[in-house]
Amino acid sequence: MPDSAEQLQRLYLSGFELQTFERYPKCIGVMRDNCVALLVPGVDGLQILGTPGWRMGEIMGVLTEMEGRRVFQAKSEVVEATLERLAILEKFRQDLVASIRGL
Repeated sequence: MPDSAEQLQRLYLSGFELQTFERYPKCIGVMRDNCVALLVPGVDGLQILGTPGWRMGEIMGVLTEMEGRRVFQAKSEVVEATLERLAILEKFRQDLVASIRGL
């Protein structure tokens, strides 16, 4: 089983910011380039909870579709999911997975 402390150190050294949230006491928030993901301990070390999203203030906007266009939405707040933002989010996800796995 991977050591969570080692995984967190790799994330930090890879330029990710680590944060805890009162709303999610069992999760660790991982942020970079305005992207955010929640990590939880699992049988194979830290695992991504759900899907990474776009940081919108203190909350995470999830990728969804609204009126035929892709957006990040958090409650009533909406941010356009531009091609640039989607590319940033995909790079974030790939780097996050690689750091967690130690690749």
